Amino acid sequence: MNLDLIAIGDELLIGQTLNTNVYWMSKELNHIGFNIRQQITISDSEEAILDAVEAALSKSDVVLITGGLGSTNDDLTMPTLNKYFGGELVKDEAVYEHIEEMVTSRGFEMNENNQKQAIVPNNCKVVHNAHGTAPGLWFEQDNKIVVAMPGVPYEMKGMLSDIVIPWLKERYELPEIINQMVYTQGVPEAKLAEVLADWEKNLPSTIKLAYLPSPGRVKLRLSSVGTNRKALQGDIDLEVEKLNQLIPTHIYSEETEDLGSAVGELLRKNNATLATAESCTGGYIAHLITRVVGSSDYYKGSVVSYANEIKMKKLNVNQEDIENHGAVSQQVVEQMALGVQQKMNTDYAVATSGIAGPDGGTDQKPVGTVWIAVATPAGVKSKKYLFGKQREVNIERAAITGLGMLRKEL
Repeated sequence: MNLDLIAIGDELLIGQTLNTNVYWMSKELNHIGFNIRQQITISDSEEAILDAVEAALSKSDVVLITGGLGSTNDDLTMPTLNKYFGGELVKDEAVYEHIEEMVTSRGFEMNENNQKQAIVPNNCKVVHNAHGTAPGLWFEQDNKIVVAMPGVPYEMKGMLSDIVIPWLKERYELPEIINQMVYTQGVPEAKLAEVLADWEKNLPSTIKLAYLPSPGRVKLRLSSVGTNRKALQGDIDLEVEKLNQLIPTHIYSEETEDLGSAVGELLRKNNATLATAESCTGGYIAHLITRVVGSSDYYKGSVVSYANEIKMKKLNVNQEDIENHGAVSQQVVEQMALGVQQKMNTDYAVATSGIAGPDGGTDQKPVGTVWIAVATPAGVKSKKYLFGKQREVNIERAAITGLGMLRKEL
């Protein structure tokens, strides 16, 4: 079954508001068996809404719309859909009572705009909004469905989860869809594809593979569609097992994209502690670690030694090594790792020193040059990397790479 998502709002088009709705909706709807044909964002205008709905219904069985159901003059979704489906606007008493209860319970009085929200097309099924005043609208025509929901995320999520998805599942016999993720780190997409070429060529025709790269990582998505979920999952599990034999050191999880979480599990499993010393990453590694609930069990802290003075005074980096080799060097980054390991009294430590950019590079050390060191109970290991020229990407890539080096040691 094909499904289209339409998000309405000028604030989305001009970048004032991040459209998180379609991201969340796509996952939920694909999980229950819909093929998401497209996501589009359109302006708050009657013409745009009519054109988008007409085009979507020509290709898909279900169209879900978010936005434009408010009580102000720029909210045009309801009257436009009423025009499209040829209905009449009537007052819905149940909706009115719900709005009145919500408004008065918060100490306000009903005004004209509140009352307008109880006006709905008489040829739709009203979808109750437990978390707001704007009702959802369910239209059916020629065995196809159009559902309009509020753009406020928590209102839309409640409506979709509690009402719309159960109604859709009652209406359609949906296939089973499995999207199994395998998260890898430490090997570029092109190299990974080369290593996996024979395995990929021999995949069953029922399984589709996608490579999804991000800075420092590549996600592998194995997808399958059918009627027997247990059989589909069994086939995918077999292929994932083969992956674990082919690239065992590069797979860090089959459950979570969060490398900080995967590293945290290993630290907890080994009853080990960690500290970080960051220069070019500016605390980003610490952020990736501490955003995990319970990270205080194994993470002690960080020294963000951006200045050479801090490297020397707080981490005992030798001044002569900085003068002779530069702050971005093997000698300095290894001393940073050992210094914070000793200072924080931890089993492991990760240190970074590099040139994030966009300037500061030289012929010998261009922008994107990063040294990363990992101190372990057995000693310290370090490696030089040459990333790219984009500052934010370099910071993220260096942080991910540092965690990846630590994971392999663990």
